[in-house]
Amino acid sequence: MILADKIIRLRKKNGWSQEELAEKMNVSRQAVAKWEGAQTIPSMEKILQLGELFGVTLDYLLKDERETEENTGVAVETSVRRVTLTEANEFLAWRERASIRIAVGVFLCILAVAPLLLLAAWAEYSPGGISEELAGVGGLMILLMMVAAAVAVFIFCGFENRSYEFLDTEFFETEYGVRGMVQQRQKEYKTTYARCNVIGACICILSPIPLFLGALLKDQFYMVILLVITLFLVDVGVMFFIIPGVRWASMEKLLQQGDFQPGEKEKNRTMESISGFYWTIVTVVYLAWSFVTGRWGSTWIIWPVAGVLFAGLRMLLDLLPSKNAK
Repeated sequence: MILADKIIRLRKKNGWSQEELAEKMNVSRQAVAKWEGAQTIPSMEKILQLGELFGVTLDYLLKDERETEENTGVAVETSVRRVTLTEANEFLAWRERASIRIAVGVFLCILAVAPLLLLAAWAEYSPGGISEELAGVGGLMILLMMVAAAVAVFIFCGFENRSYEFLDTEFFETEYGVRGMVQQRQKEYKTTYARCNVIGACICILSPIPLFLGALLKDQFYMVILLVITLFLVDVGVMFFIIPGVRWASMEKLLQQGDFQPGEKEKNRTMESISGFYWTIVTVVYLAWSFVTGRWGSTWIIWPVAGVLFAGLRMLLDLLPSKNAK
């Protein structure tokens, strides 16, 4: 057995990915991949380090005829979290429920501005409407209540998800049967996932149509109503992304695919920290701008602009090399 095969065997025995081994050896994942593919041979210093890490003798690593492991008596850390079939099923069931709750929270956030717009239009353009002060106060109160309800939903989901946080932050293995079960469910859900994304994209693209019709009517009151309809359609389209997206992501987490590969987890944690700070700043800017100018009917534009900028920020982060890349 050559050195490359021995490295693969010892790495898998200890439950480490190539990224995990690369981090322990202070090299890039590509370097480990080349060692295991027999494309390059580690330096003598790295071979000594491999022997210490795996707890095997230098003779076993260097001599091809040595098939049986020769341990040095040094214990190797193997405390890898293992996900059972029961835990995997419970996690998938929880994420199905959470997908609905998260979608409802986002729905409330996006549509929270609608009552304020409608009340403001009623006060300004409708004969015998309510006063502007009452419209502003009432609309703002409804907005805050809807946002508070959405935040409560998000916090509840966060607490419920704490027992599964290790799937995002730690390297783990799945017990026998888990991977096959998840792959089968992913295969069955693939068509639904693709269909929902297509429907969501079409709804979002077509959502400005009511707004265009409002511009033709040249009636400010009806234009605001049609603007609210546009926001509602965008909300519906977003829900078609969120519900299947959360469920699909839960399967990718268990399979450690896509954004949930071991090498991507650190980048995802960085993105979560940035997004929390980013959207807090956007909210502060929106509220400050709206209060100072009093133009609640137009300051909502900050949200789609912020969304586009956030997408660009995410793409920029994806282009950055991972910590282990050298």
